[in-house]
Amino acid sequence: MDVAIIGASGYGGGELLRLLAMHPHARLVAATSNTYAGHKASEVFPGLSHRLDLEFIPEDGVNALAAVPIVFLARDNGYAMHAAPKLLERGCRIIDLSADFRFRDPQIYPQWYRLEHTAPHLLPEAVYGIPEIHRSAIRSARLVGNPGCYATASILALAPLLARRAPDAPHGFVPDPVIDPATVIIDAKSGVSGAGRAKPALEYRFAEANEAVSAYKIAGTHRHTPEIEAQLSHLVGRAMTVSFTPHLIPMTRGILATCYANLTAPISEQDLRERIRAFYAGEPFVVVMDGLPSTKHALGSNLCLIGVGVDRRTQRVTVVSALDNLVKGMAGQAVQNMNLMCGFEEDAGLRLPGMWP
Repeated sequence: MDVAIIGASGYGGGELLRLLAMHPHARLVAATSNTYAGHKASEVFPGLSHRLDLEFIPEDGVNALAAVPIVFLARDNGYAMHAAPKLLERGCRIIDLSADFRFRDPQIYPQWYRLEHTAPHLLPEAVYGIPEIHRSAIRSARLVGNPGCYATASILALAPLLARRAPDAPHGFVPDPVIDPATVIIDAKSGVSGAGRAKPALEYRFAEANEAVSAYKIAGTHRHTPEIEAQLSHLVGRAMTVSFTPHLIPMTRGILATCYANLTAPISEQDLRERIRAFYAGEPFVVVMDGLPSTKHALGSNLCLIGVGVDRRTQRVTVVSALDNLVKGMAGQAVQNMNLMCGFEEDAGLRLPGMWP
């Protein structure tokens, strides 16, 4: 299958290059970068030497290409909403790594992203790209909104506490909460690569981020908050809100999401763990651990690892998830979505074990 990447020289685009260079069924025919146009991908990412002999083209050069079956959009928020209509008219199927097609409601964009959506007619057909929840819809989609990294970690941690699988149900799940949805708190930490390669802000420089941990976008102001709320509301069958606080930590890759909620009835830790395992039975990229996960466990892989604990004193549950923000939290999940859309094995090109140490 021929594929193209628009915006291939950022962290997400570079990770797509790495994964697609090893994919058994995908052939990368075009990759754009205005910054590095005319340079080979292996010059910009030397780790691709002897793996990918492709020259970056400027973004306007992609218009001269014939329709490519799969196009990854790895640009800033606001780009995909302008590019998607023309690409879809040419017969391309799109996986957008920005936020432009993650929501059905166009009013979310001016509220959370300070953007007026220029293609609201496409929002109803766009599919939110978490395969563990929307697999069947992704298979037939023309347009997939790839989830945010914090959102992926948080949703996968909390989904089994709000619903259970029901193959005969319209969406494959039925609400069955074992937690009070009104009590959910998410405390998440991310490495600095989550800000992107071109982020100029002072706090992402080495001397500022090193040996420091800092919270940011607190009190419900982070842009991944409405993503998390929309998907959890979908699962539990009613509107819910969460308290979400992100933190920046001095490492390159990884997200650790620690999620808390009040139980609706007493349940043992082992029974809760078995419930989560049943929810993710057969999932190739979700691992439910007996212990607790670390970001190091997921490094370089498309895995999301989940651990759980129950505090009998407070009747509160703690669920911890860990993933690589550039793989399962971004490019790896995009390739997983491509595999579903193209009818490939879901783990094709993603059979990468975590790196250790």
